[in-house]
Amino acid sequence: MSKNATDRPAAVLVAVQLATVADIDHEADMAELGRLVNTLGYDVVATVSQRRSNVSKGAVLGEGKLRVLAEITGGPGPAGMRFKKPGQKRDDEEDEYEEAPESGEGEDDADEGDAGVAPASKKPTLVVVDHDLTPSQLRNLEKCTGAEVLDRSGVIIEIFHRHARSREARLEVEIARLNYVAPRMRESSGGGDRQRGRGAGESQLELDRRKIRDRIAELRKEIEGIQREQATRRALRQNARRVALVGYTNAGKSSLMRALTGSDVYVMDKLFATLDTTVRALHPEVKPRILVSDTVGFIKKLPHDLVASFRSTLDEALEASLLLYVADASDPTFRSQLEVTRSTLGEIGAEGVPYKLVLNKVDRVAEEDRTILLREFPEAILMSAKAPEDITRLRQILIDFFDALMVPGELVVPYTKQALVSEVYEHAKVLSETYDEAGAHLVLRAEPAALARLQSLVQK
Repeated sequence: MSKNATDRPAAVLVAVQLATVADIDHEADMAELGRLVNTLGYDVVATVSQRRSNVSKGAVLGEGKLRVLAEITGGPGPAGMRFKKPGQKRDDEEDEYEEAPESGEGEDDADEGDAGVAPASKKPTLVVVDHDLTPSQLRNLEKCTGAEVLDRSGVIIEIFHRHARSREARLEVEIARLNYVAPRMRESSGGGDRQRGRGAGESQLELDRRKIRDRIAELRKEIEGIQREQATRRALRQNARRVALVGYTNAGKSSLMRALTGSDVYVMDKLFATLDTTVRALHPEVKPRILVSDTVGFIKKLPHDLVASFRSTLDEALEASLLLYVADASDPTFRSQLEVTRSTLGEIGAEGVPYKLVLNKVDRVAEEDRTILLREFPEAILMSAKAPEDITRLRQILIDFFDALMVPGELVVPYTKQALVSEVYEHAKVLSETYDEAGAHLVLRAEPAALARLQSLVQK
């Protein structure tokens, strides 16, 4: 049974707006962070944002804003934080140095930023920071607020953990979680004692971290086995015409996948609603078949471990014949989202794959704005995944793209190899078929690689 809105726990968002970040980009980042937190199951009841020249090494915010944050969460504030003395080092920190919260420098706590106050009946139990936190920053914020603290990467990894369905996705997310947790582990109050017997000389924290390394090694071995199976399946599809949907999370890829293939792909207006790659044939089917795959969505500041972990999933994009860059045209920040898509694809070496830009959700865009979009992106396909006529048009664009790659050819299939005729129909467009004493004469069009392969099969 799902919780209703009143039962959902509350969260407060925290961010620093650096001088290099424009207001519109900062607002978009905060809105996106809010949606991530909503996807995690929390209601955002307050936001604490501050303009600073840098992120405080001690606790992200300056002292004044820390007090505001503590007032919202009911925590003790900066007074509840303890700081190391210069040069002091603990077992669970490598080279971290916690400094006291700055006050005054590069900030104006009275005027800069914006903070909302949560209702007393709904105090936030979670503080979410739009920056990657060091272990010391995390610890200080927890002491200051008395609440659980997550950074942006932690939220994304937790969402991935909840939404992973396939065995491979679950293993990949577990590796990312362990890599995220390991440096943030802390020594328990009595955990600093050295172990006796086996493993003597290691603290409990060191033992725990070693267990994590061993577990990651086990998971990677298991994933390697799954990836070998996937590579075999991809090899079977190697000669197929493949389209991969790529783009920012929640751009409408799954809705588009469902409309193009008639499949029952999960669709939800949430960030990272689907993580597992789905491959389906274009519907109604054409000969040769066109396979469409939906890949994991991208997002700003996607944790590097997740990009690395989902490399096999993203290989669908790397091995595709055509990429459809899907963007939400109704989102004012879709241009920067496109840059995220391009840079992420660049990380896996897929920037050279042919692509078409699909500006989705134009049903939410005013007519005059559509004209502006067409002027800016003349080659783009403006459409809505909800409009059947737009899906029909996109389907024909895909067919035309692959048909343009075909070259004419002829095959003579002897009667002793008549089983090959069905394979020819599977991988080529047969224009005519006649028979004489030599066998079946097929006039066809096919992509060069497919034609060469069919010719070699006939000549064997």
